[in-house]
Amino acid sequence: MICISVSPESRTLAKVDLLNAAARCDIVELGLDHLIKEPNVAELLEDIPKPILLSCRNKEQGGAWEGTEQERITLLRQAIVAGPAYIELDLDTAKSIPRFGKTKRVISYTSLDKPLTTNIDSIFEQAKNVNADVVKFTWPTPTLEAAWPLLSAVSKKRDIPVVGLGLGRTGLTFSLLGRKYGSPWIYAALEKGMEAYEGQATVFELDETYGWRSIDSQTKLLAVAGLGDAEVVTVRTMNKMFDKAKLNMRCLPVTTENFDKFKQMLDALKINVLVTSGETAEHMLPLAEKMEEVTEMSQHGDLMLKQNEVWTAYNSLWRSAVKALETALGKGGGDARPLDRRNVMVIGSGGLAKSMIFGIAKRKGLVSVTSSNDKDAQALAVQMGVRFVPFQNLYNTLADVVVFADPNLQLGSKKDEFNPGYLRATMMAIDVTTMPAESPVMKEARERGAKTVSPIDVYAEQLATQFKSATGQDLPAADFRKELTTVPE
Repeated sequence: MICISVSPESRTLAKVDLLNAAARCDIVELGLDHLIKEPNVAELLEDIPKPILLSCRNKEQGGAWEGTEQERITLLRQAIVAGPAYIELDLDTAKSIPRFGKTKRVISYTSLDKPLTTNIDSIFEQAKNVNADVVKFTWPTPTLEAAWPLLSAVSKKRDIPVVGLGLGRTGLTFSLLGRKYGSPWIYAALEKGMEAYEGQATVFELDETYGWRSIDSQTKLLAVAGLGDAEVVTVRTMNKMFDKAKLNMRCLPVTTENFDKFKQMLDALKINVLVTSGETAEHMLPLAEKMEEVTEMSQHGDLMLKQNEVWTAYNSLWRSAVKALETALGKGGGDARPLDRRNVMVIGSGGLAKSMIFGIAKRKGLVSVTSSNDKDAQALAVQMGVRFVPFQNLYNTLADVVVFADPNLQLGSKKDEFNPGYLRATMMAIDVTTMPAESPVMKEARERGAKTVSPIDVYAEQLATQFKSATGQDLPAADFRKELTTVPE
């Protein structure tokens, strides 16, 4: 089940919010602490077709109550008399408010500043002693490690059910795991701007991007490192493709700070595939115990597979980018090796640049490398056996293909900035730093008449490769491209 939390300030709008939320969820939580005027709770509950959970939290519990503690307790007592399905009470408040009628008691424990790692069983027993029907734990879950005790509390077999609420954007991770491991309900916001806490997912996101309704105890999970825009696109696209292939699989967004514990948790969750993108691909590399050649050389691994009990890192980017680049170069011709003998300028000196140099050199392109940091670019040229071009000499060096592989590249006319006046209509440009979004430099390339490789084409190829590695099923990149270009309503 899903619980949508609404915290209106106006009694009039409260009714509207309740009705709108009821149409999208199984339980509606009404936070009384935000209301400016004392509500007629019984009137608010009339004609709402879903069970109502009432709460009134003070600021120590993450709420907005500004009255006295006694006034808050009085309001909660009055609220119970109205006969809601559930009432949320913290441990201390529950001691002074007895059970009344058929209203079930959600006894909550909240830690706003740090995750709870000990005393969970003790708190659970205290909640039982004040007549809990449901026990609720709330704390920050910035990493999978922080969410783990919360997940353990939810998944452990107990005589009273446990729900959890992970604070922050990474609360998504807990919500999806809670769904898989038996939480009675998970929480969501009705829409953007109505979040109970910063970063909370909306019910639309949970439906359209994360596919929470399809998650059950048998669902296989694929980990996606990070919660940025690119990762959200990856999750949404992969989940749609899982549905297309009729697979009971879903993506799980994850973050970590402790790779030893992280591996243990992935094992416990039976996750053996992790995909990454951008700078996250380098951050997650410590997970790997083994690397393929190009990954070790570039220190950029965007696909992690656990094979024979060993996590191995692969670099799918260069293959996908080179394939998309060759497709674009070969349009209208029959050349099977369109990069052969082409002059290719790679701009960048990090892992992405190394990956692209490796791939283009394998396809016999004539590679030059430059960067706003001449020292790094020269060292890279020596390492890869390609030509070095000082950044100030770039504008006197013509190229058939320009590869942008520096995520920190700035446009402009300063010494360490890239002047887009370099771009010509005779050039082909590709940027592998902002996929699937189009970067400013690629917009400049199009406006100046240069041919461009769509970042969506590159990303579609990459996702198709990762999907096959994760599932063994081969879906065409065109299917991924179609999904990437479909804007959620």
